Amino acid sequence: MKLDMYQKIRLKNGMIGHIIEIFNDGEAFMVDIKMHDGEYEQATIRPYDIQSVIVEVDEPFVAAG
Repeated sequence: MKLDMYQKIRLKNGMIGHIIEIFNDGEAFMVDIKMHDGEYEQATIRPYDIQSVIVEVDEPFVAAG
């Protein structure tokens, strides 16, 4: 999976974070993780720590028809 800067991700531990730096073409990532108290903490993670990518849509999808 190719990840880009500032993508929002869910970690396997359930925490939510944003990628702020990519190391060695995706071997590791520096992530700002939102902690339970609302503060952010930086951590270095590996791809296997990521459960999913969170996609946010700014405008609702409207089907043509």
